This record gives sequence, structure tokens and C-alpha cells, in this order.
Amino acid sequence: MGEHETTVPQGRPAELEDWLNGRIYHPLSMRLAKALVGTPITPNMVSVAGGAMIVLATFAYALGNAWPAVVLGLLLHMSWHVFDGADGDLARLTGRTSSTGEVIDGICDYVGHIILYVTLGTILAGEIGAATAWAFAIGAGAGRIVQAAHYEVQRRQYQHWVYGTPWLRTSAKEAGEPRGIIGFFASYYVNLAKLLAPGGREVDAIVAQCPDGTLPALQKIIRTQTIPVLRSTYLLSANYRTLAFGVSMLAGSPLYFFAFEAIGLSVVLAVSIITAARATRRIQDQARTLR
Repeated sequence: MGEHETTVPQGRPAELEDWLNGRIYHPLSMRLAKALVGTPITPNMVSVAGGAMIVLATFAYALGNAWPAVVLGLLLHMSWHVFDGADGDLARLTGRTSSTGEVIDGICDYVGHIILYVTLGTILAGEIGAATAWAFAIGAGAGRIVQAAHYEVQRRQYQHWVYGTPWLRTSAKEAGEPRGIIGFFASYYVNLAKLLAPGGREVDAIVAQCPDGTLPALQKIIRTQTIPVLRSTYLLSANYRTLAFGVSMLAGSPLYFFAFEAIGLSVVLAVSIITAARATRRIQDQARTLR
């Protein structure tokens, strides 16, 4: 989903950047965001445009297995990453960050990918039968929701703990939960985050209550314990899913990707959750020595 504070470094923390983000997506996102400053375009509009890129990629993939259509679909899907970063960059540049905007960003991503999975699941059903096709498509879609949430939660809570960057789990409480359908999704995301980040709220409280004099030492502990957790989530990044989806389509079917996501990435998720739970326990134990 879709940050602020004086201690946040310029740009994004280097320890959170993989090659694709650091060299391609995020530089392009910032260029796009800067170009939109001073225009009527809002961060939420950029979020909607990102969701539209996923829908356009769906149409391209649905054209068939000819490589020009697949490459077009892959490029459109990759462009979503640029928009997905630009909405947050534009919000920060224009002072329009909010928990509501973060939720809208997530909703656009969800809707776009639901359309992608349902469309390609329908096509696959005509090829291998509905029961098998939908078992893989639904398993992959459900897996993506949980895996992506875990990936995002680990990154966002790390930024909050180390750089003071607000995010939905804390900013929604401060500003009041968004209401209506936005509030429903905000509540859903926060509750899902609780399941996927065991010990996270406890570390939130430790950071919030930490005296200024010992905060640097606490942040050092968090860095040391959390970097391995962040590394354990790399394969769960949307960056590599998008590439894997394109490769699967070039190979002739979304089935390969659905199986990889439903089975392979679920194993990665389980390992990462265990790694994260152990890390937060160590943070809590070591934080007691600072008192």
C-alpha cells in the first residue's frame, strides 16, 4: 500500500532497494512525481492510473501467446511499478500523505490484479478444465494477497521503527480510522498485518516509549535484527512476480506462474514469517537491556 518525518533519508532507504527498484522503478517514479507537482493530478489519480496499467496488461496477455502481445503485457505490467511508486512520491512532495491514500493505493492494486487473475484463470479453464484452472488461479490469488501483505508490512514497520515514517498501523490511530469502504479495507489490512508480523505491535510500543537518549541504540538493534528479515522477503516482491508472470506467459500458459505463486512462494512466506517472529522476539529481549 501507498510515508513522512524529518529523520527519513533523502529518497528511499538503500537497505530496502533491490536492483530493479533502485535502478529502474523508483528513479522513474520520482521523475514522474516531480513532473506532476503543480498539476491538477493527485496521488490518488496516480494510484488509479497504476491499476489501469494492470488492466491494460491483462488485455495484452489475453490476446494470445504470440510474443509481441506477451512483451507488451509485460511492459504494461512493469509500468504499474512506476505508478505504484509515483503516487507515494507525489504525496510526499506535495504534503498530501494520508492513511486514506495508502488504502486507495492498495485497493487499486487489488482490483487490477483481481481482473488479471480472473481473466487469465478463465482462459486457462478453457485449456485444462475449470476445476484445475480455478484451483491454481484462486490459490495463486489468495497466496498473493497474503505474501504481498507480509512483504509490505515488513518494509513499512522497519521504516517506522528506524526512520519514524508513519504508516497505516500507526497513522490510522492518530488521524482516526478512515470510514466507509475505505475504513473497511484499512481495518482489514491492519488486522492482516497483525497476523503476518508477529511481535510487530510490541516493537511499535517499545519504539514509541523509548527515551530519545537510547533511541539510536534501539534503532541499531532493530537494523541488525531486521535486515535478514527484509532479505527473506525479496522473492515475495511484486517486482519478481511481474517478471515471473511474463516468463510464464512466454512459456505458453499462466499455469506455471499460478503454481509457482500458490506453492513455491507459500513456502518462502512461511520461512519469512518464522524469521520475522524470531527477530521481533530478539528485539524485545535486547531492548530491555537499554533500560
